[in-house]
Formats: sequence, structure tokens, C-alpha cells
Amino acid sequence: MRPGLAGIVEMLSGATCRARPRLGSLLLAPLTKTVPPMSSTGSNRFRSTSSMGYSELARERSKTVTSFYNQSAIDVSAEKASVRLTLATLLYSGKSPDGHHILSSAKYLHKELPVRIAHRIKGFRSLPFIIGCNPTILQVHELYIRAYHVLSDFPPIKDQEVEARFCKLVQQLLDDHKDVVTMLAQGFRECRRHIQDETILRSFLDTTLCSRLGIRMLATHHLALNEDNPDFVGIICRRLSPKKIIEKWVDFARRLCEHQYGNSPRVRINGHVAARFPFIPLPLDYILPELLKNAMRATMESHLDTPYNVPDVVVTIANNDIDFVIRISDRGGGIPHNIVDKVMDYHFSTAEESAQDPRMSNFFNNITNSGNQSSPMHGFGFGLPTSRAYAEYLGGSLSIQSMQGIGTDVYLRLRHIDGKGESFRV
Repeated sequence: MRPGLAGIVEMLSGATCRARPRLGSLLLAPLTKTVPPMSSTGSNRFRSTSSMGYSELARERSKTVTSFYNQSAIDVSAEKASVRLTLATLLYSGKSPDGHHILSSAKYLHKELPVRIAHRIKGFRSLPFIIGCNPTILQVHELYIRAYHVLSDFPPIKDQEVEARFCKLVQQLLDDHKDVVTMLAQGFRECRRHIQDETILRSFLDTTLCSRLGIRMLATHHLALNEDNPDFVGIICRRLSPKKIIEKWVDFARRLCEHQYGNSPRVRINGHVAARFPFIPLPLDYILPELLKNAMRATMESHLDTPYNVPDVVVTIANNDIDFVIRISDRGGGIPHNIVDKVMDYHFSTAEESAQDPRMSNFFNNITNSGNQSSPMHGFGFGLPTSRAYAEYLGGSLSIQSMQGIGTDVYLRLRHIDGKGESFRV
């Protein structure tokens, strides 16, 4: 190893390495700590990082460390293929009176989650050195390593008592990772000047964000299996109404717009408004508010002189045997030619283009940094590209047709999960 890299590692870890470790080890070293063996009352390994303050995390990260548990175990898991299930399988698996379906789900998660998390750790190790050393990205890297080991160390699930403990662990990990997207957005923005190849950024984020969505969907599905809700099988709604879920997020976006600006566009919903079918609300709960906020923002921006007389936003639902389409049409002037090809890029935000009008700057800052997540990534330029990645992960697409001078139509197309057509896997 060249002295320059060694010096960087010493500054990061606070310790001089006796050997010349691999890059993966260097990335892990400054984040780790030696953990004592588990006792009968528990272990620090299972401590939730969400309960730690920033200074406490910083102190922990500054301790001298040379390894993070057994890295060879991660290498082995990363070579295994993940077992992805169709949502039709989850929907029609049924419930057993003795709760056997819950135990089967827990055993699947116990085996599958470490493999998927190991794949993501491998992805972090493959990042360019200068990017992987970013403190915020390192913190996310550490979260994945912690999750891998606490799941791998969890005992075999043989009865409902152990399954209940497993559920608590899964919920804890979901809480610990709730801000991962925001942290990734912040970390990549901090080291953006070092990114020479944008395809590396897009490939890494697409894979990481979609994998995270899949993991959260499986984990949340298992937790929901313990709940008694006749309208749902886990997280799958048996008869989801796209009109109702659109109305929910229309209300959210309009309240946000009215609070910040004093008015908001009216939203009309047409098409197959009575359609109902099995689907998962979770990804729609991210994608729809993002698209609706963009449409409202564009509408308000293009009518600054007549804020109380703005055109409607129109949402059209189209349903068929293979998929369903949600089109959101605004009359917000369209996307300028010089940026229309960039709106799907990570870290590109059209809100930045509105800085020339001070009347809108505060409004944009608020409307793009509010959302249903506890620490939303909106405003980092992650909204549209993440929505596109989610749609493609779900076997669909997100496309934009802009008529400069008039407005923009956004088409969200998603496959049905009821088994009539080729279904996607999570």
C-alpha cells in the first residue's frame, strides 16, 4: 500500500495498522468496536443505533479497531444468491391456524436477510476509495455490517417465542435504517466533486435503494402477518383502490402547498376510478407524493402572478389485466429543453432552477423537504430517480413527456401481482 493511503487510514481509524489490509478492511476499520460475547441478558451487539446521539456515535467510531467481527462470514454470504419471491406467492400462501405460516416466514427472513445485506456490503466495498471514506457513507456501511451480524448471530427460529424475539429485532433494524436514504443522499452530495463517472453513482444507488425497498417490504410483510387485518395479507392490500390512495396523497400535497404558499392547484381524478385489485401500498406511498408535489410545484411556479387562479392537476387511472397506469398531468409550463434529460439523475433538482424568484425559494425549500418519511430525502435531488428505480424494481416504469410552454405528463406504470401476467419478484 502506498504511504499516502496508509496515512489516510491512520487518520480515519486513529491507529496504525501492523499489516497491509485490503480496501474493504480499511473502510470498516474506523467504524467498528470490539463487542463482548452475548450474556443471558443480551448484548451490546443488539443495541439500537437509533437510540444513540451523534456525539456518542462519533466517540464509538473513534475507538481503535482492526476488524469488525468476522469479515470472512460476510464474504461467504455475499457469494450466495438471494431467493426472491413473487408477491403472488406471498398473497396466496395463506394462513394456517397454528401459525405455521408465520414461522415459515420468519425462517425465510432469518436465512435471506443476511445474504441480501452482505450483497449491499460488497457494494459499499466496491465504491471508489475517496467516496467510500466519506464519513456519512461510512456510517451507512456500518449500519449494514451491524445488521448482518445481529441477524447472523440470532439463534434458529423453532417456536413462537423465538419468533417474537426475532420480530423485535427486525423492527429495531427497520428503525435503525429509516434514515439510510437521506444519509446516502447527503454523503454522495458531500463527495460529488470526486465522482468522475456518473454511471457508478447511478448503478450503486439504483441497486442499493431497490434492495433496501425489497428488504423493507419483506421485513414489514412478516411483521404485518402477526396483525389481524381482513383487508390485508401482510403488507398486501387485497382490494387496493388507486383512487383512494391518490386522494390521500393529494390531500397531503395540497395542505403542504397551501400552508407554504396560501393556495394550491385543484386535483381532478378520472379514468378507472372504481378499479380495485391486490397491490402493496408501501411503494405507492413514496412515489405518489413525490410526483404530486412536483406537479403542484411546477403549477405554482409558472403562475406566480396569479397564484389564486391556477390550472388544475389531472390524474388519470387506467387499469387492465396486465398492469395499471397512473398519469399525472400539470399545466406548469413544462420542463425546459436544457434540463429535461437530467431530471432523472440523482442530485438534480428542478427546485434549484427556481432560485431566481425569491417569492418561491422558501416555498420550494419546504415543499421539497417534507414528506411521509421521518427524515425525507426530498430536496437532495433523489425524489424522481428513486421513484423511477422503485417503479422499475416493481416490474414497471416511470416516464415523462414534457410539452415546453404547456406542461408535463408523468406516467407511472406498474404490473399487477395477482398472477394473471408475469409478476415481479422482491
